[in-house]
Amino acid sequence: MSRPVLILFAHPAYEKSRVHVAVAAAVRDLPGVTFHDLYEEYPDLDIDVRREQALLTAHEVVVFQHPFYWYSVPPILKQWMDLVLEHGWAYGASGRALEGKTLQVAMTAGGREQAYGPEGFNRFSFREFLVPVEATARLCRMHFAEPWVVPGTHVMDAAGIAAAAESYAALIRRLGEG
Repeated sequence: MSRPVLILFAHPAYEKSRVHVAVAAAVRDLPGVTFHDLYEEYPDLDIDVRREQALLTAHEVVVFQHPFYWYSVPPILKQWMDLVLEHGWAYGASGRALEGKTLQVAMTAGGREQAYGPEGFNRFSFREFLVPVEATARLCRMHFAEPWVVPGTHVMDAAGIAAAAESYAALIRRLGEG
């Protein structure tokens, strides 16, 4: 891969997720990919800001991989954003560390796709729920890639999970190739 990819993985109940286990396995060892499990690295939630900033500096593509968690990101990923994306480093007049890099969201949702839209149970689309993440990318002068979403994981069979894992690996390879 010509563009190194950093996957920031956050799943508060990883051992229960059939889909994330499969999609993580599909990308974890790809060349040029750094798979960084935030809950594994920081079980006490004490995030090493300088270490995380160094990881961001070393990669051109940043992927937030997580389940759709209470209409947002899991708590450790929100905390990571709050602490790591500092004014004067990630944004602000002198904060240009992430300028030109790509931010990709890769998430799963238990509900089916039709539940997410103006006529659906949740009334808003996935893209609408992700506006805060997109705004964060824009603030940091990053390119916000079209989110990759796997809905309906609660009813997904083994073939669907395998297809999602293959699709995700292909996405990560494309992102790495630029």
